Amino acid sequence: MILENEFSLDKIDLQILSLLQDNARISNADLARELGMAPSGILERVKKLEQKNVIQQYTTRINPAALEQKLLAFIFIKVNAGPGGDMKITEGLTGIPQVQEVHHIAGDDCYLVKIRTYDSASLMEIMRTHFSQIPNMLSTRTTIVLETVKEQQQLVIPEK
Repeated sequence: MILENEFSLDKIDLQILSLLQDNARISNADLARELGMAPSGILERVKKLEQKNVIQQYTTRINPAALEQKLLAFIFIKVNAGPGGDMKITEGLTGIPQVQEVHHIAGDDCYLVKIRTYDSASLMEIMRTHFSQIPNMLSTRTTIVLETVKEQQQLVIPEK
C-alpha cells in the first residue's frame, strides 16, 4: 500500500514508522534486520522521513505520577478575538509550560487546552498568573480528569 499525499510513503516507510513508533530506541541495525534490508538503506530512509517532517521528534514518555503531576485537566476557552488576535492567544497558551496541548476548536468554545500539574491549587495558580495575562479571553470551563483509562500518542499505521 502506498499512501498518496504530500509525504508519499511506501510499504517500507510504513514498516519503519511502525517499528519506530513501538520503540524509538531501536537501532538502525535492528531495523535493517527486521526488514531484511541493509543498515545504510534504513539510515537513508529514516533521514528522509525526518527531512520530510514525517518523523517529527523522538521522545521519552514519563509517568506523570513520578513527578507528582497527578492532576490532569481540560480547559475550554472562549475568546473575543478580532483579526490578528488569535496569534497573541495561541502564543500565550503555548508559552505556559504545564500546557501540553492547545487545539483551536469549532463550537461554542474557541480553544481546548490540556494541562497537567500537581493539584487543584497549582492549577488555580497557573490560571491566575498565566491565563489572566492572555488578552481577549472571555471565559474558561475546566474539566478535571478523575481517571485516565487510555492515553496514547501512537497513530494507526496502515497495514503493510
